[in-house]
Amino acid sequence: MRIVIAEDNALLREGMVLLLTSNGHEVVATCAAGPEVMPALREHRPDAAVLDVRLPPSFRDEGLRAAVQARQELPDLPILVLSQYVEQAYAAELLAQGARGIGYLLKDRVGRVEQFLEALERITSGGTALDPEVVTEIVSQKAAARPLQGLTPREHEVLEMMAQGLANAAIAEKLVITERAVSKHIRGVFDKLGLPPEGGSVHRRVLAVLAYLGNSAPESPAV
Repeated sequence: MRIVIAEDNALLREGMVLLLTSNGHEVVATCAAGPEVMPALREHRPDAAVLDVRLPPSFRDEGLRAAVQARQELPDLPILVLSQYVEQAYAAELLAQGARGIGYLLKDRVGRVEQFLEALERITSGGTALDPEVVTEIVSQKAAARPLQGLTPREHEVLEMMAQGLANAAIAEKLVITERAVSKHIRGVFDKLGLPPEGGSVHRRVLAVLAYLGNSAPESPAV
């Protein structure tokens, strides 16, 4: 896999390069500032991009802006965004153009090699990879404003894992239940939230759940 990395912290940037290359990937370009990102993506046309949300010169949202622009110019480019903290507004803005091939992780996940590489593989396969802490905060904030009425504790667990982008088999494995039970819980979640399932698409159900939990209305990707 050919990858472009945008990260201003030299130690973290070089650590990711070493991690990715040692796992058989090729880092075709690295960027340390926001203005460098789009030229690198246009030149190299990578298989994926790993972008920090906050980059020089202002350290505000240059990486996010680059990610949004990249999705407009290179709509098929999988993008994994890294953030130091849970920034719900950034996650919602990134997902507003569709969740297919999008990941949003906290930076400490980079140190958890298997999780980082799994997220990268998932987005390059057209899936979604949302950090569990981001999902938990969205769920907690929404629940505080409007309780998720009627959901059982198990349905709540399934809801969070759905929003992370996990498929039924992965949810079943984590919860140590059958896939049939997972499907039953998902039907219950959609029924109680007024979000009917749409053709079994992981991407559409993630968007539907996030739209409800985050009061956002992202477009559904083509599947």
